[in-house]
Amino acid sequence: MNGELDPVIHAQARLRVTVALAALADGDSISFPRLQDLLGMTAGNLSTHLRKLEDAEYVEITKTHQRRTPVTYVSLTRRGRLAFEDYTATLKALLNGSE
Repeated sequence: MNGELDPVIHAQARLRVTVALAALADGDSISFPRLQDLLGMTAGNLSTHLRKLEDAEYVEITKTHQRRTPVTYVSLTRRGRLAFEDYTATLKALLNGSE
C-alpha cells in the first residue's frame, strides 16, 4: 500500500465492475450480459471499462460458445484481486486519517 488510490480502479464505472467481480469466489466468472444487467451499463460503456481493466491485467475475458451462441465471460485475475485489496486498504487508511 503506497497511500495513493489506483487510478485504474478509482474511476466510478471501473470501481463498480471491480466490486462486482470481487464479490465472486476466486476463480469464478460472470457472463458479460449478466454483468451488464447487474451494473445497469450499456454494452459499449462496459466494454470500454473492461478493456482498461484488461490492459492492466486486472480482469480476464474468455470468449467461448454455448452450442452455436458466442458467450463472453469476465473474471477478476489474481492481480486484479490484489489490486482491489490494496485499493480498499488504502481507502480505509485515508478515511481513518492514517495515510
